[in-house]
This record gives sequence, structure tokens and C-alpha cells, in this order.
Amino acid sequence: MTYIVNGEALESGATTLSDLLLALEYEGEWLATALNGELVHRQDRGACRLSEGDRIEILSPMQGG
Repeated sequence: MTYIVNGEALESGATTLSDLLLALEYEGEWLATALNGELVHRQDRGACRLSEGDRIEILSPMQGG
């Protein structure tokens, strides 16, 4: 399926938000995720099913200043 991740098209076989994060090698409890503009809490990512064309935003904290 094709998803829009952080503004860019991405082909992936992931079917849940949790699977997609694993495939993209995102780790840590400090990630913020949104699906089609709606916040998805960490504990809900495994049950959050993805569909063709979904828009996913993944934000992680950055160090520096």
C-alpha cells in the first residue's frame, strides 16, 4: 500500500501504525504520531489499522538548539 509519511509517498506492507513504525525503525516512547490529522496515542498504535493513501505524521524529539 502507499501511504504519505511526513509528506512523502511511501510503499509499505505494514497494516497497522505500530507495524509501520517498526518497518521504518522508529523507536522510543517519545514519538508523537498522527493519522489523517488525528493524534494516535502510543498504546493505540497496534490497533490503528492503515488504509491506502493514509497520511501519517511521525515526530521525534531532536537534540540541540
